[in-house]
Amino acid sequence: MTDSSTPVQPVPADPAAPSAFRPFPARAWPDVAIISVLSLLGVIGYETSFGDYNFLVAGIGGLVVGTGFGVLGYVLRLGVVTNVLVALLGYFLFGSALTMPAQSIFGVIPSLETLAGLALGAVWGWTDIVTLQTPVEAPYYIPVVPYFATWLVALVGTMLASRWLVVRRSPLRSSVLLIGPVLLFLSGILLGTDETYFAGVRGVAFAAIALIWLGWRRNAAPAASDSGASRLQRRKLAGTGMLVTGAVLVGALAGTALAPTQPDRFVLREEITPPFDPLAFPSPLAGFRSYTKDLSETTLFTATGLEPGDVIRLASMDSYDGRLWNVAGPDDMASSDGGFELVGETLPLPGLMRPGGERTAEIEIAGYDDVWLPGVGYPTRLRFDDAESVASAGDLRYNSSTGTAVLTSGVEEEYRYTIDATLQKGVDDDDLIDTPAAQIDLAPVENTPDVVVAKAQEFAGGAESPIEQLRAIETALKTQGFLSHGLASDSVPSRAGHGADRMIELFTRSQMVGDEEQYASAMALMARYLGYPARVVMGFAPEVGEDADSVEVVGDDVTAWVEVAFEDVGWVAFHPTPDETDIPQDQTPKPKSEPQPQVRQPPRSDNEDEDLLTAVEIDDSDDEKKNQPFAIPLWAWVTAGVIGIPLLLVFGAMLVVAAIKARRRNRRRNRGSGDRRVAGAWDEMTDEFAELGFDVPRVGSRRQVAAVIERQLHQQGLGDARGGRTDTGPVRIVRADGPASGIRVMPLADATDRAVFGGQEIEQSVVDESWDTALESVGLARAASGRLRRLFSRFRIRSKRDWGQVDISGAKSSKSAKPAKPAKPPKPSRPSKPTEPGGAEAAAPAAG
Repeated sequence: MTDSSTPVQPVPADPAAPSAFRPFPARAWPDVAIISVLSLLGVIGYETSFGDYNFLVAGIGGLVVGTGFGVLGYVLRLGVVTNVLVALLGYFLFGSALTMPAQSIFGVIPSLETLAGLALGAVWGWTDIVTLQTPVEAPYYIPVVPYFATWLVALVGTMLASRWLVVRRSPLRSSVLLIGPVLLFLSGILLGTDETYFAGVRGVAFAAIALIWLGWRRNAAPAASDSGASRLQRRKLAGTGMLVTGAVLVGALAGTALAPTQPDRFVLREEITPPFDPLAFPSPLAGFRSYTKDLSETTLFTATGLEPGDVIRLASMDSYDGRLWNVAGPDDMASSDGGFELVGETLPLPGLMRPGGERTAEIEIAGYDDVWLPGVGYPTRLRFDDAESVASAGDLRYNSSTGTAVLTSGVEEEYRYTIDATLQKGVDDDDLIDTPAAQIDLAPVENTPDVVVAKAQEFAGGAESPIEQLRAIETALKTQGFLSHGLASDSVPSRAGHGADRMIELFTRSQMVGDEEQYASAMALMARYLGYPARVVMGFAPEVGEDADSVEVVGDDVTAWVEVAFEDVGWVAFHPTPDETDIPQDQTPKPKSEPQPQVRQPPRSDNEDEDLLTAVEIDDSDDEKKNQPFAIPLWAWVTAGVIGIPLLLVFGAMLVVAAIKARRRNRRRNRGSGDRRVAGAWDEMTDEFAELGFDVPRVGSRRQVAAVIERQLHQQGLGDARGGRTDTGPVRIVRADGPASGIRVMPLADATDRAVFGGQEIEQSVVDESWDTALESVGLARAASGRLRRLFSRFRIRSKRDWGQVDISGAKSSKSAKPAKPAKPPKPSRPSKPTEPGGAEAAAPAAG
């Protein structure tokens, strides 16, 4: 407590005390420069993927950001983990402007879209860049790939050069720093194309710079005289010149003679096959009329091994967007749809089916030239028989859930293949009365016309079970409609297509007129509206004779039907297309014109009565607002992303460091014998001082370490710190007279030595007193320091081994530093670790 008569003079603390920072090692700057140059040579190889030089902005920006935060972490004495976390903050902070300025706010400020792109590009950009066609221009986050690569290489290289290589330089350690630039150079080759971008020039320059750097930056033995140093310098220059010249000659001349340039070099995009996207090809159902009009008499392929009633499947479509039925793409694949996968000869059966008969069919292509592979049932084995089709077997993709096979390179004439297939077992309707529809997820159906919904309710009528409702719809379409392919010979024209407008036309005309394309589409939409898993299947239904060995399939055999999945049964087929083609002549497909009876209108009266009436407008906006769910506005999301994410990174790193320090303090205070816990108090205090920016030596006795700390306290104006305790913690004051507690480093060193070397049992009171003294001293030093210095200390964790050591005189030293030449001063002996009864921490008094 202080006396009211005693004047209290607060001493201002310097917020930017010199010891809070440390200069970046001068010897590390050339290493950082070489890493940057080699990384730039490597990232230039991405030119063949991007096609222009815009990616260099991201690549050079990554080098600057990574190097800058590596240097900043060293200067601020941040630990390795903390430095990486702060560098991640810089990665997101500056990455938006360098990689996605169009999506950034004002071209500079990060947005939610750019923050998400920086995360996605670092993870998925590597796969996108080798699966997309060059030049790679999409997705929007693709420039993140060179930015992330150079940022990571520059950050790791700078941290190693300043924290690891300066301690002890050796050829092996120097070579470790080349791993990042070498990987970056290789990535530019593997992620590129067959074309090279100054490969010889970049390779020779990379090798020459790396070799010169390794030779010149290694430790050299001290010369005996100035003349010896000159001779050593000349020999070093000559040896380096000969080495570089030999490397250039061997690499450029002998390499070209012994290993000439190959027409195709190894690149990943040639080896990695992108996932098949069926949406890249036209919908099979969209080309339905081309078979009935243009290829009606053309032999598409010849099929052998079919039996009467067999149909040939071409493609199953379960996605509808209001314009087309299509095969679901990768983004619309449901959980029940395995998607298209690379397969061999053996093909898996779908999980939802009841096996029936088996077929072995041989198909030989003639006039068919699409990518969808005709097949029978659900194939279990597919073998290409001729040499040309065997060469394209690697392009085969198969969807086991739908039984659809596709040859991405396209089917060509004279392709021949054999299919072993299993057919879906037929089930009577009586057996399906009590069978529910299967509960599976399919691709979405969107923009279903209202008239289709109304007709579904009308046709289903009073039927209750799923099979009864579906058969009712099938029967209504089949009996009330008429078949027309829109040919010139048809009595009534029929427009192609199955989009929402064509579905509306089908049901609003005086008669339903269409073919399999329209009726299958309409029934599938009705079934999906009723909640049943339905899909449209397109294929061919040739007439197969009893004794026919083979059948020629022509375009007129094309057909389409609907399949609905039932539980434990499989996909049941429905054929809603009518057989009737004779449309009544007195019925036309034009809308009916119903004339209205003419009614004599009364004379118009004056507006006097109308003026007496006032229109009342009911404002129901409040009710609408009440019924609408609460939605967070866009500006709130943008603000949260721009401000919240950086704050989360900063305070998240602070919380992680605080948790690590709390765990360290708890282990030291509560584990081990009494002398170990007293030694733990000393270790905690020295580590806290080091994290606060003091140079705390690792070697030396506790009294020597205490002397170094006290010397720095006096040099920084903190030696007279005295303190009390308020509601906010310890405060720093200067007492004019009277005893007071303060920063007690030397007393704690003496007390710790007595406890460790006394050989007596240490009471708990002694442990508590030591910890109270240590925490009070650290609290006073922290309170007396500036705010900036205290902030940096929250991100520092003193590791088990410092990158640079401090001798007991308080001056920084390094193994590679040359000693000064005073007049033979006494050499300080290197203290050895004494054997103490306190254990590992007690045996190393200065260890943290």
